Amino acid sequence: MKKNALITSGGDAPGMNACIRAIVKTCLNKNIIPVGYYDGYKGVMENRFKIDFR
Repeated sequence: MKKNALITSGGDAPGMNACIRAIVKTCLNKNIIPVGYYDGYKGVMENRFKIDFR
């Protein structure tokens, strides 16, 4: 199974919610597991993530 990690800066960014939604929906439509990390790179280093987006 393929996975796609999603990392953002964690700061305010107009339109970011719509972008994240589009990425997650596209992943789910193509049978790719989206993985979102909390708090940008800090979340990657601390292994803090979310997989279930349904």
